[in-house]
Amino acid sequence: MEFSIEAQKEFWNNRFKKEGKVWSDSASATAVYALELFRQHGVKKILVPGSGYGRNTKLFSEAGLDVSGIDISSISCGMANKFDTQTSFHCGSVLDMSFLPDNYDAIYCFNTLHLFYENERRIFITECSDRLKKGGLIFFTVFSEYEPSYGKNRSMEKDTYESRPGRPTHYFSDDDLRWHFKKFKVLVTGKLNESEDHSQGAHIHRLRYIFAQKIS
Repeated sequence: MEFSIEAQKEFWNNRFKKEGKVWSDSASATAVYALELFRQHGVKKILVPGSGYGRNTKLFSEAGLDVSGIDISSISCGMANKFDTQTSFHCGSVLDMSFLPDNYDAIYCFNTLHLFYENERRIFITECSDRLKKGGLIFFTVFSEYEPSYGKNRSMEKDTYESRPGRPTHYFSDDDLRWHFKKFKVLVTGKLNESEDHSQGAHIHRLRYIFAQKIS
């Protein structure tokens, strides 16, 4: 089973074309938290996979960081170039970021990892690790098993369900999240709620986050 790259492009292009700035102009509260952690660790240069139209990258770039973003949607990348003119945006799949440099201090990734099957999640994390310098940091947010949609719709893999036609969504326990990043030194994990109000109406996502460090 796979949600092909072409299918991903089509899905996200259609969504951004129809809904525009789906999550408004404001950055996620998790980006604010990550920025605080990055400052504490002297981070200067970051990568944001799944950067969308730049609502989170703009927070980082306006804070003076050197920011790169990558997103599969050409429409969102076009929107991002207008919304956040200080960030360097690239249009492509997070499953192949080999064209990007390998010297980032940190990676911030909001609600992207859970949109893949297990083998693709492994590839994605490896791609991220390869982009980091030794000792580099990652801050990822993902759907948790407390998400209201957990267990709904067709099962596609363990703890992975068809959230939209053909599209997988994986729901992470803390152990599962730590397992995915077992090659990193985990600094902290936790749960948090993220409020959203878009085409689905006002709702709250129950997320997990992980802050970890590359050790090799």
